Amino acid sequence: MRDCLNHRAGFDRVLMTVAATFLTVSASAALAQDQARSSAAELAIEAAIPRPEPANVPPPTASDIKLDTTATVQDSAKEPAKDPVKAEAVPAPDKVETKPSDVATTPAPEAPKSETAKTEPAKTEPAKSEPAKADTATVTPAAPAAPAAAAIPAAEPVKAASNVPAADQPVADKLKDIIGAKTSRHFDRKNERAAIEKFYGARDFAPVWTQGGSLTSAAKGVIARLKDAASDGLNPADYPVPDFAAATTPDTLADAELKLTASMFDYARQAQSGRMHWSQVSGDILYPEHPVDPSEVLAKITTATDASAALDSYNPPQKLYKELKAKLAELRGLGNGPVIEIGDGPALKYTPAGKKQAEIVVDDPRVPQLRAKLGLTENASDTRYDATVAEAVRKFQNSVEMKPTGVLDDKTVRAINTPKRDKQIDTVLVNMERWRWLPRDLGVPSLGDAYVILNIPDYTLKVMQRGQQVWTTRVVTGKPGTHATPLLTETMKYITVNPTWNVPPSIVYNEYLPALQQDPTVLQRMGLKLEQNRDGSVHISQPPGEANALGRIRFNFPNKFLVYQHDTPDKNLFAREDRAFSHGCMRVQNPDQYASVLLNIAMPNEKYTPERVRSMYGKSEIDLKFPTPIPVNITYQTAFVDDGGKLQFRKDVYGRDATMINILKNGRGKDLENVVAHSQPSYSRPATTLPSGVAVANNGGGFGSSGPNFFERLFGAPTPPPAPVGRRPQRVFTR
Repeated sequence: MRDCLNHRAGFDRVLMTVAATFLTVSASAALAQDQARSSAAELAIEAAIPRPEPANVPPPTASDIKLDTTATVQDSAKEPAKDPVKAEAVPAPDKVETKPSDVATTPAPEAPKSETAKTEPAKTEPAKSEPAKADTATVTPAAPAAPAAAAIPAAEPVKAASNVPAADQPVADKLKDIIGAKTSRHFDRKNERAAIEKFYGARDFAPVWTQGGSLTSAAKGVIARLKDAASDGLNPADYPVPDFAAATTPDTLADAELKLTASMFDYARQAQSGRMHWSQVSGDILYPEHPVDPSEVLAKITTATDASAALDSYNPPQKLYKELKAKLAELRGLGNGPVIEIGDGPALKYTPAGKKQAEIVVDDPRVPQLRAKLGLTENASDTRYDATVAEAVRKFQNSVEMKPTGVLDDKTVRAINTPKRDKQIDTVLVNMERWRWLPRDLGVPSLGDAYVILNIPDYTLKVMQRGQQVWTTRVVTGKPGTHATPLLTETMKYITVNPTWNVPPSIVYNEYLPALQQDPTVLQRMGLKLEQNRDGSVHISQPPGEANALGRIRFNFPNKFLVYQHDTPDKNLFAREDRAFSHGCMRVQNPDQYASVLLNIAMPNEKYTPERVRSMYGKSEIDLKFPTPIPVNITYQTAFVDDGGKLQFRKDVYGRDATMINILKNGRGKDLENVVAHSQPSYSRPATTLPSGVAVANNGGGFGSSGPNFFERLFGAPTPPPAPVGRRPQRVFTR
């Protein structure tokens, strides 16, 4: 039995020797493998940490190991994750003797205090480890020759460095909270809120209008433009500027930041599109929408060298708008300067030379004052009441709705001495507002920015190209009320020579059919042709010819209002001062010249002349299509600056000024920007029972059940163009 125990003890000693050797080799291999698999970041960390030198101790033999000695390896995996790195140590057998030089210790930089690996006491003086140095690796005297494997903690995710200066970080945190909230008290439009979230999120919510609590140059530029909004005909009260001087906390600075951004958005939007939407004024207006993009506004203003100029660029760029802006400043300045009074005296009248009499020019000392009052700078000291002064008086009388006689009588003197300056300012303001509705580019670039612009209150039409007036003529426009000419922007696609006049349903059912009840032959005598479709509806037309109501030429820019420009056999109305006589269409005084000008712009190589256009007159329709359509802008300018730099006023023939002034003074802020829906025009024609004796051209044949609708007969399109805002169904125009 004892022999068995002895053999067993010997076997155990051999087994322990093999185990110790295996552990030593395994630890070395594991360390090598870990080093091979380390990432670049871990290798950099390891390179910075000094490694302990291996102890110069001979490998153990079987005789060095006792039966009751066990080898243990500290399980570093069981250590808490937050503990510093510990050196693995293998407890030594009791009998192993070591020298002080056999102990290797590695110094390390200062680190947070933690436990160090404990060593068993040896017979020689034990090596002492420094408990204050967490990463000090101490190898016990009995440790194997291989160095202890030092475990490296897993690297934490690296946070992106913030671009926000430390002084602005509290404000950025507040901005993040406000912008991230579900509801916003600063932005009530979805596109503006989305733009804010994207813009500030991309800059880590750093403020853009302040740095360290002080205003940036961009903020100063924006504030200056908002405070000067009145110069562009806007109301500064609509764009409040927060008090940054009183904002001393992160909360108040963040609030001021967003308030200024909101005011900037409001200014850019209203400067570009207007304080009121055109549908608020009438159903007879249709201009293309051109809203601002809040993201573009933020990017443009915050990166501009001059933020004030960048924000100002959202106002209309047209020359006529800028001239009105300058005159608005003059009108406001006149209230503070000396008032020029024209004294009482006899009536002054200019008589031009006639066949039997010479020109009569009156001399009066009041004339220089009159010239100054009416803005006549040429010959300012001239005391003669000549043709120039008489014409200026006549235009003034017309602008204040007096009879334009050109005679300076007592009533005219009183009107000039007590001008309704506030009314003039209001008139300029609403005209500046209407410029915001128009497209920023009135012309087409490929044709030298060519376009047509018609001013209803001035009864004039101009063709513009490369910023210069190419041609102009007088026009007749629609009567006030139900036949008012609409305001619109469209493109002229073709000209029709020898047009057929398709009488619009409004005239057919409101005028011609009632006339047939009185005289069944009236249409025949007028040269009109009546057709009745199978459904009972009626179409009336007039074939091409010299007596055609549209004259010899029609200028087509298809639109939902069914209006166009055309010639007329009645030329006498062009001599009138006020020329609002049509059913809505625009009559042109010199259509052959107008046609040649447009054709030479659209097809310059064709060399059209008025004579060539007139040579096409006949009995058959001829369509001359433009390769590139030319924009047509129908406007309502009751205040404008003429070629001589004089501010001109025209009669508010349709009452558009009065409506807009009332809306601006009594409206409710941003509600004015809402679109007002109007009913769409109707092209249907009800069935009609014709009186006996009426000549019918086809009597129910040729056009199916109802025939082409009026739009199709007029412009040839299969359907009317889409329109976002309609108008009253009974409003259809012609002539």
